[in-house]
Amino acid sequence: MNNTDKQKKIDFVELGFMDARCKLIDVAAFLDRTQRAGQTDDYRVRELKKAIACLDGENPDRAKQVLLSLSDTTEKPIAIAPGKGAAGAWEGSGSS
Repeated sequence: MNNTDKQKKIDFVELGFMDARCKLIDVAAFLDRTQRAGQTDDYRVRELKKAIACLDGENPDRAKQVLLSLSDTTEKPIAIAPGKGAAGAWEGSGSS
């Protein structure tokens, strides 16, 4: 018997389900609040909804797809930054 046989299998569902559940409810509540406030046309909300679509299906690279869907993938630097910090989503995706 080797070390792999002796190792206990990790139950990822048991370890992570409640945390994932809480995060999903938080996202749903955020979307509810933005809808009630009439802010669904904000590019960040639109891009977040597109990123959520990456979760559907069986693609094993969902986290990568979500990250890339919210990222600026251009390589040419801009002359002046539009603000002091990151917005969390890229308005210039062109896929709106």
